Amino acid sequence: MRCAARWNGSGPTIMPKVAIVAALEREVIGLIKHSTRVEREYEGRKFTFFEQVEMVVVCGGIGMAAARRAAEAVMALYHPALVQSVGFAGALQPNLRVGDIFSPAAVLDARDGSRQEIEGGNGVLLTFIAVAGTKQKAKLAEAYGAQAVDMEAAAVAAAARARGIRFGATKVISDNFDFEIPEMETSRFIDAQGHFKTASFAIFVALRPWLWRRVAVLASTSARAAKALGEHLKGFSHAPIDKPEAKITQISSNQHF
Repeated sequence: MRCAARWNGSGPTIMPKVAIVAALEREVIGLIKHSTRVEREYEGRKFTFFEQVEMVVVCGGIGMAAARRAAEAVMALYHPALVQSVGFAGALQPNLRVGDIFSPAAVLDARDGSRQEIEGGNGVLLTFIAVAGTKQKAKLAEAYGAQAVDMEAAAVAAAARARGIRFGATKVISDNFDFEIPEMETSRFIDAQGHFKTASFAIFVALRPWLWRRVAVLASTSARAAKALGEHLKGFSHAPIDKPEAKITQISSNQHF
């Protein structure tokens, strides 16, 4: 299937059937390197879109607010038939390892317990408000019965649901269940737009030699995860989209962490 095109006043704009929402470009580098980079504005904010014939990718930033804004922008500007949340996730179970692809059967929002089912997947992906260390992961796994955790998927799911657009999620494990994220307040390195402040982070780590090894390991596992995700997503735009519309349900309040 070839996508249609429409006129936006300054030239034709593609209308791909699949929109992918990721947090950072490095998560989907294998998917965007041969794309056309286009900057467009939506509701006063600028977004960078990576266009292909049947697919468009937007890297909206870290966290639920950034993911929601990016999802709303790509849906409004490109009118896709399917929206996918794609990127890194942390393992909440020992059997998931770095580089494993995780396509969940449900995405669960830790803020309010809303749950979106996805046909054809396996397991539960939990969207949490912060980066989780090993102790936090154990608590989340017990409280929610989830297999992996991210920071964006539930927000993308909610945005898609609001517009009546089909939703899916494909994640790659970037840190194992027993990997301890370096002790730091990670939110201090994420700005209001969801962008990671790389320079500030580099200075912070440079002054703390005891963090060097774990940060190096994290960089290595992230690269492995991105490569595995890139291999998995080859030909992704040709995936079928005739799935039943996902449903959102509510879990009981005693399951909240």
